[in-house]
Amino acid sequence: MLFNSVTFLGLFLPIICILYWQLKGNARLWLLLLGSTTFYGFWRIEFVPLMLGSAVMDYYLALLIDRQEDPIKRKRLMQVSLVVNLGILGFFKYFIFFRNSVFSLAEVLGFHPSFTTINIILPLGISFYIFQTLSYTIDVYRRDLPPERNMLRYLTFVTFYPHLVAGPIMRPDILIPQLKDPAPFDGQQVRRGIERIIAGLFLKVVLADTIAGFVDQGFAGNIAQMSAFDAWTLAFLFGFQIYFDFAGYSSIAIGSAMIMNIYVPENFNFPYVATSPREFWKRWHISLSTWIRDYVYIPLMGRYREPGHGAWDTLAESSENVPGAAKVTEGKRTRALFSTWAIMGLWHGANWTFVLWGVYHAAMVWAQRVISPRIRMPGGVIGALIGVAVTLPLMMAAWIPFRAVSLHDTFTLWSKMLDPRQYHAFGLAPNSYMMAAALTVSMFVVWFVRDRIVPRFAPNGAPLIVAKTAYLTFAIAVVFVMLEVKSAFIYFQF
Repeated sequence: MLFNSVTFLGLFLPIICILYWQLKGNARLWLLLLGSTTFYGFWRIEFVPLMLGSAVMDYYLALLIDRQEDPIKRKRLMQVSLVVNLGILGFFKYFIFFRNSVFSLAEVLGFHPSFTTINIILPLGISFYIFQTLSYTIDVYRRDLPPERNMLRYLTFVTFYPHLVAGPIMRPDILIPQLKDPAPFDGQQVRRGIERIIAGLFLKVVLADTIAGFVDQGFAGNIAQMSAFDAWTLAFLFGFQIYFDFAGYSSIAIGSAMIMNIYVPENFNFPYVATSPREFWKRWHISLSTWIRDYVYIPLMGRYREPGHGAWDTLAESSENVPGAAKVTEGKRTRALFSTWAIMGLWHGANWTFVLWGVYHAAMVWAQRVISPRIRMPGGVIGALIGVAVTLPLMMAAWIPFRAVSLHDTFTLWSKMLDPRQYHAFGLAPNSYMMAAALTVSMFVVWFVRDRIVPRFAPNGAPLIVAKTAYLTFAIAVVFVMLEVKSAFIYFQF
């Protein structure tokens, strides 16, 4: 079931939310569990047992880990969770990729192996719910979190439909307490939730789906004949498409939970106004970047967060020390950085283009780490403008391997961007350039209004009420006219 479908908006969401506020206790949890499995089953019902089976396994493993005092046995139980969950993810998402990579290497070496064609369907949202159950087991192993003994509540946490398919990745210590002690009905939260859903639909249906046509047409063209202007335009257009698409999904997810007065953390915060690569990843897909930080990057550095110490800034400069942590050499830090980003790239898709995308971002963060102590940036507005002017094109260029079909196309487009001789022609539809420019300017205007103008007015003052009413009226009208399922959300494939 898609968030931008009439089935969800006209039937599923109203029915679930109305019943949620009518029911209490376990009846409410049963509603969410059955509703969430129905929501997921609309795609392919045969994969529901896979999702529930993985969750049930981690439920019992967490109980065993908590009861076990022997550190070696506790670690082995945790490793069972890691091996099984990552094995499931590896089979469905990466088996064909690694098999084809091995066979391609064999052909380069002069061997010509034969193989039987296998089609493996990737279960919807498998990366998200696998990561979620893994973090639960690891948190129990670290004794950061007591195991949840109510299986119904635990399964509701895993399958909670707003974040099930594409996040935000929910931490157990955020959602489980809310299911255990639900917040009371709040009309203001219901209103805010509806507003977030409308905003998300506008981002997806009106903006992302409109941009998608220009992006698809551009990347379907002859890459070799494109100019540098074309390459940059496609990079910017896809950058905005994936941002509006994923931010729209996250906004609908947050709003759907908000109607039930359940808090789901923000996943985006105007990432394209970032003044550095580090800041970009504190604003983009926040739930994934913090998950990767806590469960991949920190362990790869040989550090382990102790309970109560809070989240570490994994991109902190080497001069910053974490109390009680062992000293990490710069070489180890760098290896952990590149390894983490390669894993993060591969998480996004079973293709070497995604690995390249991850390594690219690692290189940007590493370059900032090396360069920033050696240069003195001006402060204030001038420094921020310089930071954005450098960061924005670097981050947009990174979307080329994310969208291109091959490494060859990626390097072809990148080479054009770096070649002064390629800035000579415009081969895309004229509207493409106008749209890319308009979106860039509009994004900064909207950010400036939200962060600089709106705070100057009283929260319930007449100007803001009038402006919000006008915006919502316009958004509802446009969404109503354009609402149709043109495409699934991009992150459904991950």
